Amino acid sequence: MVDDNVPAPRRWYRALGPCLITACVVIGPGSILTSSKVGAEKGYSMSWVVLVSAIFMLTFIQMAARLGVVSRESPGQLLAERAGRWLAALIGASIFFVASAFQFGNNLGAHSAFEAYFQFDYIVVIFNAAAIAFLFFFKNLYRALEKLMMGFVGLMLLAFAANLLFAKPNPTEWARGLVPTGIGSLDLAVLGLVGTTFAIAAAYFQIYLVRQKGIKREDLAACLIDSRLGVLLMAAITLMIMGTAAAALKGVKLEGAADVAMQLEPLFGSWGKALFCLGLFSAAYSSFIINSMIGGFVLSDGLGLGCDPEDKWPRYMTAAVLLIGMGVAMYVIKTGIKPMTAIVMAQVVTVIVAPLLAAVLLWMCNRKDIMGEDRNGPLMNVLGAVGFVLLLAMAGNTAFKSIPDNLEKLKASTAQPVGK
Repeated sequence: MVDDNVPAPRRWYRALGPCLITACVVIGPGSILTSSKVGAEKGYSMSWVVLVSAIFMLTFIQMAARLGVVSRESPGQLLAERAGRWLAALIGASIFFVASAFQFGNNLGAHSAFEAYFQFDYIVVIFNAAAIAFLFFFKNLYRALEKLMMGFVGLMLLAFAANLLFAKPNPTEWARGLVPTGIGSLDLAVLGLVGTTFAIAAAYFQIYLVRQKGIKREDLAACLIDSRLGVLLMAAITLMIMGTAAAALKGVKLEGAADVAMQLEPLFGSWGKALFCLGLFSAAYSSFIINSMIGGFVLSDGLGLGCDPEDKWPRYMTAAVLLIGMGVAMYVIKTGIKPMTAIVMAQVVTVIVAPLLAAVLLWMCNRKDIMGEDRNGPLMNVLGAVGFVLLLAMAGNTAFKSIPDNLEKLKASTAQPVGK
């Protein structure tokens, strides 16, 4: 017999949204530049890295989605009750700091997309004013956010797919690049590609998004379809950008995401450049909004101040991330000097928080008192453990390679005489 009191599960397409929003924060200016650099330097040979990274991203996104659907409490409350408020606050403060420190990159990405056509430095002020107005204008923030991000995903797909058609990639070489090779020759650029695809903070924020969407336990299967589709889109867009660079920019040295657009214009004409700039702006501004929300909402939740869009503190703290990022971006635009101290400090915090987030997700998704019968299975735990080790290795590379290199740059910059 059918229990009339049990609501029927919603259609799978009605659960779409949370992971499409997550895709918008993963595909940002950093991801575009990194995948373009790898494509230009190594051709199609590292395409398999995107697929492997996407598998680990999907693993942790699905953990987060199940946790968000099954648990009746927010992540901050779960951690506070079972480990102590200090851990929830540490995670929140760390993510807030990293989001704030790197938010200027999203500002610069959006600025670069417009700079290819006209010079107006204060465009980033307009972008941030619009984002803050968006935060406080809509009563149902999640619904407005979902519609906006779906639009940005559509624009990115259109722009980067059109660029790929202009580039005319070699399908045979690309197919070979999907087979893992050259593992011993992985360098910083390729590790950066892993880091921009396997973004653990974005995966963690999936917990909040499925809760805001209002997905219930009976809709879990549909929610997991959303997760798979979102990660598929992340991988597809990254591969399209990499394939365009591999086909059209082989051997070209790229310094910034806007350089890609400038290099494409002689090959593809003004339409190719315009399409790339459209994709760059969509990626930058969508990541711009979601990145700031990750920092604001997770900190507010960690401090026990609420994590629902209707609460005031998540919005206030999101606005703080936006304003910090805007301030740093304006400093860079006006002086041309990169804020190396902020970059180093953000890298230090990332070394700690990235493996910690993976460990926390694994721990919570294996607790019977939280997940019940929806605890991780053996395969999910194996993939999660390997993903955790990968994040540890990347943290080690950041600690022992990237941070010392940036400290040297910082010393060199401070050692220069005034006016140089």
